[in-house]
Amino acid sequence: MVHFTSTSGLIGNFGQANYAAAKMGIVGLSKSIALDMQRFNVRSNCMSPFAWTRMIETIPASTPQELDRIEKLKTLQPAQIAPMVVYLLSDLASGVTGQIFASRRNEQFIFNQHRPARSVHRSEGWTPAGIHEHAMPALTAAFSPLDRDGDVFYWDPV
Repeated sequence: MVHFTSTSGLIGNFGQANYAAAKMGIVGLSKSIALDMQRFNVRSNCMSPFAWTRMIETIPASTPQELDRIEKLKTLQPAQIAPMVVYLLSDLASGVTGQIFASRRNEQFIFNQHRPARSVHRSEGWTPAGIHEHAMPALTAAFSPLDRDGDVFYWDPV
């Protein structure tokens, strides 16, 4: 199985909260299928395509840089995504399951998945004040930035 997700959920974009939430749900569904069905040799992966669609037209763009980026996105075609999808559905990908891929013009990506980045421990337990004073200073270094899709994929498609 190949499920379609989006960097709107994987990374983030303005103005697409409902879409992002749905696309992250697809990631969870695909991972669950991969885990549950692996014993039956069923593969399940996600694909996050980069292609110009009507959905992208809803992303707000007001600065010259954002408008320029939108013009470049208009050159990304669905046919450039098809080779990875066909591969994932073929017998050649027999050992590939539970992953998140993306295709952008001539680039192929694999996404990291959620894993704990850092932990703190107090044997006496935690209070909100203790979390503020001790946990947050230790955990802050591992915070993920509030990036948008364009912040992460800052270079032009190749």
